[in-house]
Amino acid sequence: MENIFDLRSYIEVLRKKGKLVEVEKPVALKHELAQVAAAIIRQGYGAAFFSQPGESNIPVFTGGVATPELASLALNCEPKQITEVLGRAIDPANGIAPKPSETAGWKKNVFTGKDVDLYSLPIPIHATHDGGPFITGAVTVTKDPVSGRGNLSYNRMQVFDKDKMGFNMNIWRHTMQFYTGQEALGKPLQVAAAIGLDPAITIAAGARYDDDELRIAGAIRGKSIPVTKGVTVDINIPSDAEIVIEGYLEPNERHPEGPLAEFHGYYGELWEMPVFHVTAICYRDNPIFQTMIPGFYEHIYIGNVLPREPLLTRFARHVSQQVLDVHIPPYGCGFSAYVQLEKGNPGEPKNVALATLTAHVNVKTVIVVDPDVDIYDPADILWAINTRVDWTRDIFLVPGAMGHEMDPTGDAQGIHAKVGIDATYKPERRAYGERVRYPNIDLSQYIKTGR
Repeated sequence: MENIFDLRSYIEVLRKKGKLVEVEKPVALKHELAQVAAAIIRQGYGAAFFSQPGESNIPVFTGGVATPELASLALNCEPKQITEVLGRAIDPANGIAPKPSETAGWKKNVFTGKDVDLYSLPIPIHATHDGGPFITGAVTVTKDPVSGRGNLSYNRMQVFDKDKMGFNMNIWRHTMQFYTGQEALGKPLQVAAAIGLDPAITIAAGARYDDDELRIAGAIRGKSIPVTKGVTVDINIPSDAEIVIEGYLEPNERHPEGPLAEFHGYYGELWEMPVFHVTAICYRDNPIFQTMIPGFYEHIYIGNVLPREPLLTRFARHVSQQVLDVHIPPYGCGFSAYVQLEKGNPGEPKNVALATLTAHVNVKTVIVVDPDVDIYDPADILWAINTRVDWTRDIFLVPGAMGHEMDPTGDAQGIHAKVGIDATYKPERRAYGERVRYPNIDLSQYIKTGR
């Protein structure tokens, strides 16, 4: 078991496992850094660490949780155990509360007032048509003004000026609930953006949880996450963050922000969103900036797959204990889910599909298959659809359902139709015999493979 407690300790694990590419050549923050990082991740080399990003002397790290292999390193488990480990962690009964700490490395260097300058940070312009530099890898830390509980989330932040950013919020997230509650009272909402964190925290921040998501991170690590009060905000912030940006969202103030490459694979549109007024920038000695390549593997994996597969599994198994596995394929933008079921009743697949559709607002397509279909193989899923689905009997629509407001198929509130597909074998209609199978063979016993 590796002792991971912050970003630096995780980077050392990646380095030791040969899953860190250290780019020493200078790269431009505009497009080049993201393009190089995407190539490194896509070709299976691991995460990327840039020593000379733009004109900054602050290095940039990205891709730490971009694949199941990297996620398993972050979680100290095997890839096949990821859903099980996270399933335990998101169970409220297993949550471990954060613990207050008087010290934090990010308080070593503090800039407030006129000294605040977002342009001093290496904030990339990632994709070709992004509207400007965006902070994408920060975990947003807020506090419920009513109950006082902490909250973690992700909110893209477009830099407008040295002390102002756009702050994009989904209408169904807790952060938006806090903000609209404060706005009704004519009060600002205090916010902190924590950058460069233990991946347990970045994974936890992607979950939908009715308590402080730091409890999930604590459950992952098996111990409390230390937190320290902000310099200019009354918020408990992870003590081991590399960089912290503090400020507030002014009530009744909106500004168009965007576009940004998004998880659905488009650049999206301009959104009228609150403005983040920065009151402090704080960081450790020799800090590391962390970004997330938008519209790419880590963005989808950490935001749509990791925190939601355990949730979907729980909902589906509530309907049927015969559910064997659930998968949200990253190539489906987080909008699709596959369920592997050992069905005992002809109507069971539809019930399981309905339960899965209600597990998370993003999910709009659920395909239920038999145990002989590999839900991690798109070709196998397509085979099941083409050989086991009668379009007149095996699909159902849920019109007028709430989805994600950025879904290109829905309206501005995310209203669209959802679909369930029963792609299981139905011998009662026509017994078609056994599926053709050729087992995997160790070819080294027969030929020289060069491997």
